[in-house]
Amino acid sequence: MLDAALRLFLEHGYGKITIGDIARESGVAVPTVYASTGGKSAILATLIQRGVDDPVVERTQSALLATTDPREAVRTVVRGVRLDNEQHLDMARVIITAAEVDREAALTLGHIVQAYREALGVLAQHLAALGALRPDLDQRRATDMLWFLLGFHSWRLFVIDRGWSWDDAERWLADQVAAALLAEHPA
Repeated sequence: MLDAALRLFLEHGYGKITIGDIARESGVAVPTVYASTGGKSAILATLIQRGVDDPVVERTQSALLATTDPREAVRTVVRGVRLDNEQHLDMARVIITAAEVDREAALTLGHIVQAYREALGVLAQHLAALGALRPDLDQRRATDMLWFLLGFHSWRLFVIDRGWSWDDAERWLADQVAAALLAEHPA
């Protein structure tokens, strides 16, 4: 049911899909969908939880904290963010469109964005601890810049809208993060 719901949300938009559509696509009765999931918002929440529970975030943060080289720290985080976005870009598309028509989805999106920004803030904090953050930046401003450069909107722009490969987007974004944040970035 979850995979069918995700497929339908992507193809037709969250707002246009009904529980009846999900039941038909899944080959089950409408009451079965409600009994199994609790409804459309609950299906969306379950799909989102798949992405939130992805271990790539924890692995990336562990690898980040183990490095003392600022450029390696940047590459590590950009790689982890890329892997997470590559795996869950469809889900991000669904929650963004669902947030336009569903209050619960909008609240969930807000929580996701906050958690994403906090995860990016770990890089800003680590760079500051290493003494590698540009002296004119504080951690809050650096986190804002990381969100601008590495938020799911950037990956969508380059990979989906502009047709860049994931590798090309990763390399370019890592270079931009280093240039924007590192105190001693080579010209």
